[in-house]
Amino acid sequence: MVKIAITAASGKLGSEIVNATGLVIGQENVIGLARTPAKATHLGVEVRQGDYNNREALAASLQGIDAVLLVSGIDAPDKRIGQHRNVIEAAKTAGVSKIVYTSVQGADEGTAFSPVIQSNRQTEQDIRDSGLQWVIGRNGIYIEPDVEYIETYKQAGEIANCAGAGKCGYTNRSELAYAYARMLTEDKHNSKNYNLHGEAITQGELAEYLNLAFGTQLTYRTMTVEDYRRDRVAELGEFFGTVIAGIYEGIRAGAVDNPSDFLAAAGRAHQRWQSYFMHLKQASDSSGNAC
Repeated sequence: MVKIAITAASGKLGSEIVNATGLVIGQENVIGLARTPAKATHLGVEVRQGDYNNREALAASLQGIDAVLLVSGIDAPDKRIGQHRNVIEAAKTAGVSKIVYTSVQGADEGTAFSPVIQSNRQTEQDIRDSGLQWVIGRNGIYIEPDVEYIETYKQAGEIANCAGAGKCGYTNRSELAYAYARMLTEDKHNSKNYNLHGEAITQGELAEYLNLAFGTQLTYRTMTVEDYRRDRVAELGEFFGTVIAGIYEGIRAGAVDNPSDFLAAAGRAHQRWQSYFMHLKQASDSSGNAC
């Protein structure tokens, strides 16, 4: 049986992929890599050292591994490229045969998020040039942060950002994990790039889905890019505020309204948003009844 390593195993996406891959090949064949291994021991798999800044330790941790999933890092773009190269080179040194990368969709140019996209595109090219078997997934925008933000939306009575009428190919971590488990374990995906997201929706449609799930009456208000950037910077600081505004500017420009390859990657369709939000509604109703 093949051995598969998942980087950033203590993170939200990495841990989901560890669990999904374990269901396919057995937990005993999944290795978690984490900068702080103690934070991933709850996953029930072997966990090894996996700091993107330490190529030698990565090479040691990847001994005996057949395929590795590289979860895109969260450092600044200029640092991220080198960190990802450490994982790629460590995989080659250790004799890993396949690397799968969690990239992202977005505007290559013209937004404050574009430097992040450009760094991901560089890693994609580094992987293609590595000599290893490879698969690249370009994730859509996570929908979970909007769900987690619901109390703030309730207080405001609205969703307000600079996406305008642009559609966004949203996804969620459990659906991504399902797809990546298959991309890691099925050779038919090798040498392919996949856009991984569900049905693209507008911010107005997102508001309607949140209303369905939480019984709210949210509306959507569009803002200029600059006004939204100022709003985000005031709350999140210069770096993160600017990046978040850049993501929504990309939505406005249509950069995340792309054809989805989720069916080809996962072997089944992405969960429909009606179903996703109905499940949230049922969970919310059950929680309310329990109180």
